[in-house]
Amino acid sequence: MEIGSLSLKALFFLIFAIANLILTTISQPDFFYHYCSDKGNYTNNSPFKKNLDTALASISSNSNTDNRRVDYGFYNATSGEDPDTANAKVLCRKGVPLEQCRSCVNNSVRRITQNCPTQKEGAGWYHDCQILYSNNSVHDETDLPVTYIARNNRAAPDADGFNEERGELLDRLREEAASGTSIRKSAGGDVKLKNPNTFTIYGLVDCFPDMSYFSCEVCLSRLQSNLPSCCNGSLGARMLAASCQINYEIHPLYQSLLSPPPPPPPPSPLPSAPNLPSPTSPPTGGNNGNTARTVIIVAVSIVSAIILIVGICMILRWRNRKQKIPVRKYENVALGDASEEISSVETIQFNFDDIKDATNDFSSENKLGQGGFGAVYKGKLPNGQHIAVKRLAHNSQQGDVEFKNEVLLVVKLQHRNLVRLLGFCLQGRERLLIYEFVPNGSLDHFIFDFVKRTHLGWQRRYNIINGIARGLLYLHEDSRLRIIHRDLKASNILLDEEMNPKIADFGMARLFEVDETQGNTSRVVGTYGYMAPEYVMHGQFSIKSDVFSFGILVLEILSGQKNNCFRNGENMEDLASFAWKNWRAGTATNVIDLSLSVGSMIEMIRCIHIGLLCVQENVASRPTMSSVVLMLNSSSLTLPIPSEPAFFMHSTTNKLNTMSKSDGVGHSITRPIQPHPTPTTSLQASENDVSITEFYPR
Repeated sequence: MEIGSLSLKALFFLIFAIANLILTTISQPDFFYHYCSDKGNYTNNSPFKKNLDTALASISSNSNTDNRRVDYGFYNATSGEDPDTANAKVLCRKGVPLEQCRSCVNNSVRRITQNCPTQKEGAGWYHDCQILYSNNSVHDETDLPVTYIARNNRAAPDADGFNEERGELLDRLREEAASGTSIRKSAGGDVKLKNPNTFTIYGLVDCFPDMSYFSCEVCLSRLQSNLPSCCNGSLGARMLAASCQINYEIHPLYQSLLSPPPPPPPPSPLPSAPNLPSPTSPPTGGNNGNTARTVIIVAVSIVSAIILIVGICMILRWRNRKQKIPVRKYENVALGDASEEISSVETIQFNFDDIKDATNDFSSENKLGQGGFGAVYKGKLPNGQHIAVKRLAHNSQQGDVEFKNEVLLVVKLQHRNLVRLLGFCLQGRERLLIYEFVPNGSLDHFIFDFVKRTHLGWQRRYNIINGIARGLLYLHEDSRLRIIHRDLKASNILLDEEMNPKIADFGMARLFEVDETQGNTSRVVGTYGYMAPEYVMHGQFSIKSDVFSFGILVLEILSGQKNNCFRNGENMEDLASFAWKNWRAGTATNVIDLSLSVGSMIEMIRCIHIGLLCVQENVASRPTMSSVVLMLNSSSLTLPIPSEPAFFMHSTTNKLNTMSKSDGVGHSITRPIQPHPTPTTSLQASENDVSITEFYPR
């Protein structure tokens, strides 16, 4: 008996533990969208971490003690002092019932530190609420660069009429929300579409109530300005920013926001019925009524428990099936199901006709350049925003895999030194990528032009080198995914209005697991002169492949000369070899562009040194980008001695000639390397087919 009793107790304890684990897992669902800033990090034992935990705990506690509050829905807290102050706030959407709001708040404060475990700024969204925390003030409008748009793919039959009514509804709700109080700046409402349509549009807009009227109005207006380009006639959409959000649907969003029904008509007098009991008289058979009521309560309780258990089992089964989705291996990225991934970013899908209008039907006047995979056009959206549209050629080497790769990768990246993907378009054979417009074009237009490079003084060039290094560091180590660019070159570095660099063109990028260090491919893609030797010869690539390309880029920025077209008097040689020979001879100034007459010569020579460290033939000897950033920003750091660069000229004169031939107009010819080199060349046999992109800027 004792053993049986112990077994039952152990079994009961096990069931309780499993149930508790299940409930804990279910009670902390994933955000449908979250954002973690890269502006600063903290450690587990830091003062900021303790202050953040205190602020979040305070919010959770306040939400659980307001059972009778009429003004529930907004909770904020601050803990600590500068520079370790932690500010946090949670907003439940208007119309969310109290218990749902409380549950959402508790889930948010637990989940946000799991999704953003080291970042000092972050935000997350559930259906019913959103959370925001920062080491800076989170009052009024935040500067977190968050915009997320999810839309219903179904379109209204009369798109123009739908858009007009939707616009009027959201204009009214925006004004109402901005005029709200410090307790609530939200508004919900609906509008019935005119005949022949039968739709009713339900709208809901929310701002954090500690924002000013102006900030709330501006935040909502910015979101609403995206509607013409993203959601023309769409029957529903939800648009998020860090401090506000807009939502409309053709079904009610929350029951409490529905307009009250008209009062019922007065009841008609009942006809005399002597056999019917009086409405005010007590029912007969009181004991039978109580028994029936008891039976109903017990039955409902049992059914509810069964439904709960079945629901938990179904959720667990669904989660397991989701985790076991077979991974389809593509050349450029491993995806569970590419079609599902693409549908998850339909939030940024543009209408083809809108882009066609924005670029004036892809006119030659709007053409910015021609790349290996198609042309790039300048455009202007109806809201006045300038864009750059990459129109992939119908016969482009970049197929569906590369297209999905670029969309899926770049949409997840947020860094000031990476070009921002605004959206994409798929229609028939047309595949478009819509980027932010970077006004000064690509770096190669400046450094390889005798006149234009005089406008790039040393300080600007040094800032460009630094910015590229920080962008690569983000890709390699600081983003949620480890990404190898594989096609880093001057034409893929864009310059904004302040000449800040932005790394572009991720069609060749490879996604790595965080702990993955090296990959292999049977299809080498990139541009000769920038590709590392282990990649060209054996298809082996890693973060050190990008480091090699960065080193070539640094030497080009310093010299104003192309690596593979460098001219030393009457002789042609590669730039890395020329730089290394001069650095060893103590004449590194020969590498520096003659137009750089003003600036720190010590910094210039140090950058040559760093460039040579990056292009070493031995992969292990090349520094990581974190080391490069440290070298660039710490003049007191002693640099190691570089070894001979890859493709050193004394052994590779014919090698370069064999690997790339020009068509006479600045393009490289795409062809596979011959499997057996001729006796006159020192080129090793390649195990791969090589695809070479054009040198002309994209």
